Amino acid sequence: MGAGLPRETAHEIGTERHGGARIGAKANGASVCRSLGTGVWITHMTTGRLDPTLYLIADAGVCGPSAMPGIVAAAAANGTTMVQLRDKEGSTGRLVDTVRELREVLAGTGVPLLINDRVDVALAGDANGVHLGQSDMTPEDARALLGLDALIGLTVRTREEAARMPHGVVDYVSIGGIFPTATKNVRERPIGLEGLARLAAILDGPVVAISGIDETNAAEVIATGVDGIAVSSAICAAEDPGAVSARLAAIVARARQERELQ
Repeated sequence: MGAGLPRETAHEIGTERHGGARIGAKANGASVCRSLGTGVWITHMTTGRLDPTLYLIADAGVCGPSAMPGIVAAAAANGTTMVQLRDKEGSTGRLVDTVRELREVLAGTGVPLLINDRVDVALAGDANGVHLGQSDMTPEDARALLGLDALIGLTVRTREEAARMPHGVVDYVSIGGIFPTATKNVRERPIGLEGLARLAAILDGPVVAISGIDETNAAEVIATGVDGIAVSSAICAAEDPGAVSARLAAIVARARQERELQ
């Protein structure tokens, strides 16, 4: 599943105490991000392959199976840095075929392709990794199946879920949902910008925000402290997906610069 951290490196990563918070030591280009006294760790095991700036959730229900490859190609050429295939209704065979098609589209771009929920599909289609929800396969089991080279993301929406994250297994965290969205059927109330800021403050490492994010609110989202945004309909439903992707990437970059100056 692509180039990544050598297997032996996992045994070389250590920790040290510093001011009540544990700081991860670096080994062979891998870094374990510090926990701010919460027991919450994010391990960036694939340094150089994970850029959470603009994460496209290529939802089959929004993009449409036939239009999806073109949308993904346009987005990847215009600032999108990660792509996730999400298809809750498709058969396993269709999903694997779509993964292989998207892998061809993304070949040479450096943009990784992850699969929502389905570790089996990621393996069969040779995707770069998976994104897991709280009710999916555990990150530990996914890591055991996919290996150290794979990217593994996890969705969290509460401090309790963040505290239960396994140490040294997850590469990035997605916080959400932030705003109401019609893309995904969710029962929980959106956590809003305040809830996002509270969670972002205790997670140090690659963190993206998801749900209801578009050009009108992306800057506010980045101001809370997250590293990037995950979007679906903002790009998939756009008349010009490439142009929207470029504008969103620019908004994120500008908002991060403004945040650093504060």
